[in-house]
Order: sequence, then structure tokens, then C-alpha cells
Amino acid sequence: MSNIEKFLEMVQESDNIVFFGGAGVSTESGIPDFRSVDGLYNQKYDYPPETILSHTFYMRHTEEFYRFYRDKMLCLDAKPNVTHQKLAELEAAGKVKAVITQNIDGLHQMAGSRRVLELHGSVHRNYCQKCGKGFDAEYILKSGTEIPLCDVCGGKIKPDVVLYEEGLNQQTLEEAVFYISHADVLIIGGTSLAVYPAAGLIDYYRGNKLVLINKSTTPMDGRADLLIQAGLGEVFSQIR
Repeated sequence: MSNIEKFLEMVQESDNIVFFGGAGVSTESGIPDFRSVDGLYNQKYDYPPETILSHTFYMRHTEEFYRFYRDKMLCLDAKPNVTHQKLAELEAAGKVKAVITQNIDGLHQMAGSRRVLELHGSVHRNYCQKCGKGFDAEYILKSGTEIPLCDVCGGKIKPDVVLYEEGLNQQTLEEAVFYISHADVLIIGGTSLAVYPAAGLIDYYRGNKLVLINKSTTPMDGRADLLIQAGLGEVFSQIR
């Protein structure tokens, strides 16, 4: 039996699956990741993306932050791919209990997943730092090259995205820990498991069906009960 066949059998037999995903879930929808050969960290900007996407840079160089953010982070034409769709179907069938994602693109919800825990926030939520009014991603895009300002009080609008130097939402973290610690099958997909504290969440898994699906090796490969080195679409498209 191949590893993919073992995976399909696990999915078939379980009704308590938790999926934990990273950038590799969305690359097949055309959204660039950060760390692969063609990723954002290997492209040339005046500053490294990691610097631009920091709280300090946002506060000091807001206009330049937004230039990069609109150009590289707002992929509003992207559509869910087969992995997003299959996860939504598995949730509707009562098998997947939660999707925990490091992505900020909202594609899981677009595909129909209902219990999605967004560790790093979402580009679809933005708020005025002065009065708290919320704005959608289209508003940010339509504000051109300028810093987006609130149409009520004129305050600066910030994306509800966790930047470097900022902490993760405590409630989201606690919910993620709850679902992972109670899962029968934990599927980790499309992540290098290099970003903490997110990567540390797998320490809370207590079961013996840890499935790791990623094209490249990760520091956690040795901990997987089932390791599949392949693209997520190739694997998830085989779920019936």
C-alpha cells in the first residue's frame, strides 16, 4: 500500500480530522509563498519582505509598506483550489473538525469551510486605528498608492494581519491547541514548519496519525507517522 493510499484510508476511517496548513495550500491558487526558490524572500526589493512586513516598518514607512502589501499580499482574484474544496467537503461530511491556517487569503472560507482558525489574520479584515471602523480588502486596493484612510474619521487603516514583532491572537491560539490536542488525525500540509509559534502547535497533538504532506523536507519529518513528499493538490484530488 502506498503512502497516499494509507492517507486515504485514514481519512476514510476518521471523523475527527484537523488540518494545519501553510503557504503551500495556496500556491496552487497562484498566491506566492515566501520561502521557496521563487518565493518572496528570493525576490529583490529595497528592503527584505520580512522587514517590510514588520510592525516597526509599518509604523515608520506606512506608504512603502502599503506599496508592497498591495502588490504582493492582496491576491483578490485568486480562487480556491482542490485542497481548499476537498477540506470544505470533508467538513460538510462531518470528518474535518477545524482548519488551522497560517494563510491570510480567506480561500478556505471561499471554498466553504466554516471552522477556520486564521493564525496570522486576514487581508479581508481591516480596521481604522482611530475609530475602529472595519473595511474590506477592496477598499484597501482602491485607495491607490496612498495610505488608506477611514472615510468617517480620517484615521489610518491597518490590515488585521499579524506582522512580524506582533503577537498572535490568544483566543485563536487557544482554539487551535484545543482542536489539535483532541484530534484523531492531524494533517499538516504545505508548510516548512519554520515559523514559530505556529510550528510549535504540533507539540499539542497526542495521537499517532500525524500526516505530513509537503514538497520539500521539514524539521519535523521525523515526527510524522505518515510522510508524503508531494504537492497537496496531487494528494487531495484523490479523495473521493
